[in-house]
Amino acid sequence: MSRAYFLAGTDTEVGKTLIAAALLRAAAAQGLRALGMKPVAAGGAEDVDALVAAGNVAAPRDIVNPYLLREPLSPHLAARRDGVAVDLEVIARCFNELRGRADFLVVEGAGGFRVPLSDTQDGADLAARLGLPVILVVGLRLGCLNHALLTAEAVRARGLRLAGWVANQVDARMTCVEENVDTLRARLAAPLLGFVPHQARPDAARVAKILRLPEQT
Repeated sequence: MSRAYFLAGTDTEVGKTLIAAALLRAAAAQGLRALGMKPVAAGGAEDVDALVAAGNVAAPRDIVNPYLLREPLSPHLAARRDGVAVDLEVIARCFNELRGRADFLVVEGAGGFRVPLSDTQDGADLAARLGLPVILVVGLRLGCLNHALLTAEAVRARGLRLAGWVANQVDARMTCVEENVDTLRARLAAPLLGFVPHQARPDAARVAKILRLPEQT
């Protein structure tokens, strides 16, 4: 049976794509058919390119990324400017097709967990529609404790399971890094899948070696 996860972030620019690609590389190294999906990308295709490069399963680009929006804005605004509407049912159909191709599938959200995707729905609605356990990427910087705990609360409020979290140090000058990670260990009811020190040049292949995959349930 295939394993699929929704990868969410505590905010934008916390390294979601880096962690998603690293998890895919780790899964591929274990002999799994690994595939990434980026349902909504705003402002360019770099994230999609990274996921495609990290996986080891071929899939049509328009299914991996059904919505590629031109401007780097909140998806609902970028979609409005492009004259399109993000439809969760379209994404769900693409997801179901991809799931049949892979043993390990990562669906990377856009921005933070509750970023608006349309005038009425957001990233949390998408995760709930797909019914996936969530992997949370916590960007370690000032304010991360509040963001992480609020996001975990939002995940639970949607009836979803937090399958694990990754601590990714995005601020090289952050103080009390270990203490912050320890605080989240005590308060997030989910396993820590890995701590990623700050990297001047993030490398998914290197990060893959320090992450562990969520346990099957």
